[in-house]
Amino acid sequence: MGPHPAVAAIRLAVRRVLHDILTGHPAPPDPPHGRTPTPLVLVACSGGADSTALASALAFEAPKLGIRAGGVTVDHGLQPGSDLRAEEVVLRMRRLGLDPVEAVAVTVGREGGPEAAARDARYAALDDAAARHGATAVLLGHTRDDQAETVLLGLARGSGIRSLSGMAAVSGADGRYRRPFLSLDRQTARKACLVQSLPVWDDPHNADPAYTRSRLRHEGLPALEKALGRGVVQALARTAQLSRDDADALDTWARQAEASVRDATGVLECAKLYALPPAVRRRILRRAAIEAGAPAGSLFARHIEEVDRLITGWRGQKAINLPGRVVAQRQGGRLVIRQG
Repeated sequence: MGPHPAVAAIRLAVRRVLHDILTGHPAPPDPPHGRTPTPLVLVACSGGADSTALASALAFEAPKLGIRAGGVTVDHGLQPGSDLRAEEVVLRMRRLGLDPVEAVAVTVGREGGPEAAARDARYAALDDAAARHGATAVLLGHTRDDQAETVLLGLARGSGIRSLSGMAAVSGADGRYRRPFLSLDRQTARKACLVQSLPVWDDPHNADPAYTRSRLRHEGLPALEKALGRGVVQALARTAQLSRDDADALDTWARQAEASVRDATGVLECAKLYALPPAVRRRILRRAAIEAGAPAGSLFARHIEEVDRLITGWRGQKAINLPGRVVAQRQGGRLVIRQG
């Protein structure tokens, strides 16, 4: 008798990702003793159902492919006893057979709001852990439900198509982060933990209405499903993939067109920019602002729209101030974007 369907589903998802990692893992120029080192894959585990199911599947599948499997839990220090909770998660990962495993404590700042600050601290810790252990990849337990929430949050902010594309299955430097569960729903992961008798921890922040994502999860999405019928989550996940395909194509177009709208000195020419489709032109403007020093995370659509009006609605406007002390200014038919 085979495993429960939920367990089979999560294992298959992880097996596919591990196979991709294995086939894309480059060997070093001079492997020690003439042998290719065994790649290490880490799982980011909070102790919740999604990441616990992921950890169990990784522990089961990795040895069969000759991959080492380890785990990291991040202690954000936002709740009393969070250090004890992190220690418990480490013990659970060790019982699953993961090695190395560790808990990493971080200090969460305030920039961008509590959710964004916690996310930034978490990814910085995971990047550091991956570098210290020499990990090839880090697996994240984001599900199809998380993807739907991300799309709705982007829509509510009035963000562009890149934001509506949600989370990528592969992201980070050199494709470090992998999300095997983006095609699986949250209930599948929870069921897999239940049938395997894996203890899980439900973070109270996930039910705290003070957090935007929590309100969306417990109020917004259920209201949409009540009004529009079941299938909203699946439809939003499909929207994410379609948006990602479109955004990738537009990004490629913008990269190819950028050289043609610069003069011999590399300065952007307004007339040539004006001739481009708005979606392509704004991508070029965004890239130019980031190259000049504007932080990508602080550069919003409204900033790019203001710069775009220097091209499409020129009325003698003054320079536009952008994040990172970057200034955009029209000078004699050319658009100069530089540090102020």
